[in-house]
Amino acid sequence: MTVTEGPRLTELSHGAGCACKIGAADLSAVRAALPTSADPNLLIGLDPADDAAVYRLTDDLALVQTIDFFTPIVDDPRDFGRIAATNALSDVYAMGGTPVLALNVVAFSLEALGPEVLREILAGGAEVAAAAGVAIGGGHSIDDPEPKYGMAVSGTVHPDEVLGAGGGRAGDELFLTKPVGGGLITTGAKRGVAEPAWIASAVEAMTTLNADAAAAARVADAHALTDVTGFGLLGHLHEMCEASGLAAELDAAAVPALPGALELAAAGTAQAGGSARNAREAETFTDFPPDLDPAHRALLSDAMTSGGLLAAVPPGAAMEGVRIGTLRDGEPGRIAVV
Repeated sequence: MTVTEGPRLTELSHGAGCACKIGAADLSAVRAALPTSADPNLLIGLDPADDAAVYRLTDDLALVQTIDFFTPIVDDPRDFGRIAATNALSDVYAMGGTPVLALNVVAFSLEALGPEVLREILAGGAEVAAAAGVAIGGGHSIDDPEPKYGMAVSGTVHPDEVLGAGGGRAGDELFLTKPVGGGLITTGAKRGVAEPAWIASAVEAMTTLNADAAAAARVADAHALTDVTGFGLLGHLHEMCEASGLAAELDAAAVPALPGALELAAAGTAQAGGSARNAREAETFTDFPPDLDPAHRALLSDAMTSGGLLAAVPPGAAMEGVRIGTLRDGEPGRIAVV
């Protein structure tokens, strides 16, 4: 369904998709002031930052829980629902888990947009959940003039098989399983400067589940795993490095880009506010070569939505995706772009 009457969904949001997230640095400062749990069964919680919480229920079973929702990133309601659901499920895959149950999270104005638009958003979410074998058990909604949709997702994993962001080892090779640049494409679409084929490719990427990529990471004996979303590739690699106590080297030319992303980055007409914030924060932990093309530099900080997995695997391991760098000894969290 395409909205033909009333406002476009993206016109009602202050930021699109994961670009509407609070910045990593600001969020880290807030998180640092919160008390941490001493429960030994909480295997992954607030510190260090990760994609989802993991709680051990028995010696053989742990619960993976996450919640993710955001403002519209596209105008088509069903595509918005599909993207948001794929993104929410990704956090469980990024922990090495299997999602099993989801609850819808909805902020919406029926008066302004009508029930049919909401039905289409929820239908898109249900379509993705069905493809993932995930049951939807209900949810929660509030009346809000700025639409938002996502899911709270529960999954399972063996306690000894959790794949967090902090398990990387020096020498591990970094693989990325989806191209980046979705923030540039969707911002370009909102501003009327993105070609239809570019938008279609971005939607296809954002609605591709990370289930197969997570399975491939498991087969490759991955030591660390995370997904690339609102903090951009550099931001999420920085979190992986900090959690692992390592530095990284990143090959900018190897990073795959969605069709049209580099063209929009070069034109400078489609940088989201979240991406600009990511770029400023990246300056504090990244060493860039002086001859790096500005378009590639912008791509590395692009605020992705429902991006691929970033996996740290042993040297020489066969892994789905593109090899983009390595983890190495050095100042924790520091990234050298080459």
